[in-house]
Amino acid sequence: MLLEDILLKYPPSEEHLIEILLEFQTQKETHYISEEEIAKIASYLHISESRVCSTNSFYSFFSDKPRGKHIIQVCKDIPCYVNDSFNVLETLQKLLGIHVGETTANKKFTLETTSCIGCCDNPPAIRIDGKMYTNLTVDKIKAIIAEYRG
Repeated sequence: MLLEDILLKYPPSEEHLIEILLEFQTQKETHYISEEEIAKIASYLHISESRVCSTNSFYSFFSDKPRGKHIIQVCKDIPCYVNDSFNVLETLQKLLGIHVGETTANKKFTLETTSCIGCCDNPPAIRIDGKMYTNLTVDKIKAIIAEYRG
């Protein structure tokens, strides 16, 4: 019922496609948009399913497969890459027991890489559920993950 409620908040116009996709994916527990949901969105907006699919696949913040409760995005742009005295991605992979693009068995974390997240002045940086973490060290990462694990 969540998708229908979100759709009704917007006029049936293609200009609202990204807003609808963002709101729905953010509120959906599995943080992705299925083929069936793409069809419903396309029908509501009176556009082709391929248009919705292309938007969903073009932007890195959208997903077409289920993800964990917490989405960890590691910045892979040059300032973060060259300013870490350790490997942020490797550290997270070891802590979580998963690789990029995977979700932990308990569905709590998904690990992704992303382009610049706008923290070039304080690298290295990650984003978890939209919250930025900068000037990372191995100890900071361990503390951050422990906080999300509860």
